[in-house]
Formats: sequence, structure tokens, C-alpha cells
Amino acid sequence: MRTTLLLLTAATLLAEPAAAQPGPHAYAMRTRYQGRGAEQTERFSSKVRVGRDGRVSLANISGDIVVTAGGGDEVSIEAVKRARGGADQLRDVRIDVQNRPGAVDIQVNHLARNDRVSVDFTLTVPANASVDLHSVSGTIKVTGVRGSVRAETVSGAVTAADTPKLETAKSVSGNVTLSGISLDGDLSAGSVSGSITARSVKARHLEATSVSGDLLLADVACDRLSAKSVSGSVEYSGGISRGGSYDINVHSGNVRLILANPAGFALTASSFSGSVRSDLPLTIGGDSSVRDRDSRRGRRDDLSHSIRATYGDGSAQLTVRTFSGNIVIEKR
Repeated sequence: MRTTLLLLTAATLLAEPAAAQPGPHAYAMRTRYQGRGAEQTERFSSKVRVGRDGRVSLANISGDIVVTAGGGDEVSIEAVKRARGGADQLRDVRIDVQNRPGAVDIQVNHLARNDRVSVDFTLTVPANASVDLHSVSGTIKVTGVRGSVRAETVSGAVTAADTPKLETAKSVSGNVTLSGISLDGDLSAGSVSGSITARSVKARHLEATSVSGDLLLADVACDRLSAKSVSGSVEYSGGISRGGSYDINVHSGNVRLILANPAGFALTASSFSGSVRSDLPLTIGGDSSVRDRDSRRGRRDDLSHSIRATYGDGSAQLTVRTFSGNIVIEKR
């Protein structure tokens, strides 16, 4: 649904004319002649007051977005339009900045259809500001922003580092890389044809999904986990909260869990064409304990293709499914 909205937004932006002439922003044009098809560039620069905890939104169609945290109460906007061919294409692409109390909205409007113009943005925002970023074709990178962050693109990678209140990071065709996140809320990370890597992440509910990519979740703490991949593997390294719920579903990939001193969990694990193995002592069916049988040879118990078991106090719910992969549970 989000992908559809992004594509519809892109179509709307292409069709609608700019509502007003740009404000008192600085422009500079530079042409580099390198033979036929030389790149034409035009620079845009503006500073807008938003407040120390204001909101900044940016909607782009083609081009990269880089956002970093700064001081003060202003948003610094630096953009470069790029086109191959005539400079008239640059004039048909408008950067509109709307400023109202506590909010700045930036939007790229393409007046002509089928142009070959991209716009790269570099934003510096107040450290406690909230940012909402959308692009159709381009990478998004956010660093050091302490307010809420939402970043979505159709074609491109998404990277968020030291953004403790990240809420959404999604791409249709690109990798998603997250680090340094700690929020008392929900975090959603997704990609269709890319991998997801999350390190040092703490959230109440972590949702990580990919169609054709791996999920690497390292040093993670959450009360609820939903991890799904169709043609990729899942590795989860972190804690299991007492009373938490953890659901991992993979079609054609392995699942590896590296658990840090869990109080206990009730395990439901199944693999159609793989095995289930555990380094932790599990109680199967309430009356048998499964452990390594020969530690000197490094052998682990093969718990067959499907089991129900408990470990410790059994307070958390751990459900792991894979169709054509192995399931391994290790202790960190």
C-alpha cells in the first residue's frame, strides 16, 4: 500500500503545475561541456526557521537525500538539480518550500513530463526536529536526528544511524541499514528486493520484512518481534523479554537465534526440509530434556522437523518457521 501511495504521489507531482513562484532563494547555474549530452546543473540554497523541535518533510522524485543534525532552530536546504541535455529542463523542475509555524515542507514539482532531471538534497536540521522523507528514485541517509524519523523510497537504499526515534525505514528496491536506535514505540523496516541490517536497536515492537533479502538483527532488544523473509535467511542476536512474543517466518532460508540469557520461552519450531537444533536445554513435551550429547565432537541434537518445547520459565512465546532451511538456537 505504501509503495502504491509513493507511485501515486510521484504521478501527481509530475502532473500538477507549481502553485507559486519560488521565494527569495539563491540559484546558480553551471554547465560543463563534455560533448553531446553534457550535464547541466543548477544549485538551490535556502535557510528556513522551523524551531528546535519542529517538523521537516521532503518529497522528491529522483535524487539522493542526505539529512544530518545541526544546532540552532533553522533548516539549511542545499540542492543540486542535474540534467542531461538542454538547460530548459532545469527550469521546468521547481523546488517549493512552504514554511508555517513549527513546520517546513519541501516538494519537488516537475512541470514537464518525461524530463531527465534529478535533484540531490542535503539538509541540516535542528537535532530535535522530526523528519519525514519520501523519494521515488534515490537513496536516503539520516544521521544524528533525535526527533522522530520516517524514511521511505521506491528505488534506493535507506540508511539511518544514531536516530533513536526512527519509526519507519522502507525501500522497494534497496537495502535498509539501521543502527543506534532506542525508542519506546514501534519500528518498521522493510524491503522488497534488498536486505535489512539492524544493529544496536531497542524498540517495543520491531517489524522487519523482506521478500528477497536477508535479515541481520544484531544486539537487539524488543518485547515483540515480527521477522519475515521469502527468499532470505534470518539471524537474530539479542534478548528475549519475559512475556514477550517473537515470530520468525522464512520460506527458503535458515534461521539462527543467538540469545543472551533468556529467562525462558515456549518454543514452536518447524522446518519442512531442514532440522531444528538447540544449544539450550529444552524440555520437549513437558517430560524430556534435550542437551548436547557429545560436546567433545561438537555434536548438537537434531530435534527433527517440528517441535514444541520450553526453556526456563517458558514465559515468552517464540515461534520459528522455515520451509527449506535449518533452525539453530545458540546461547551468547
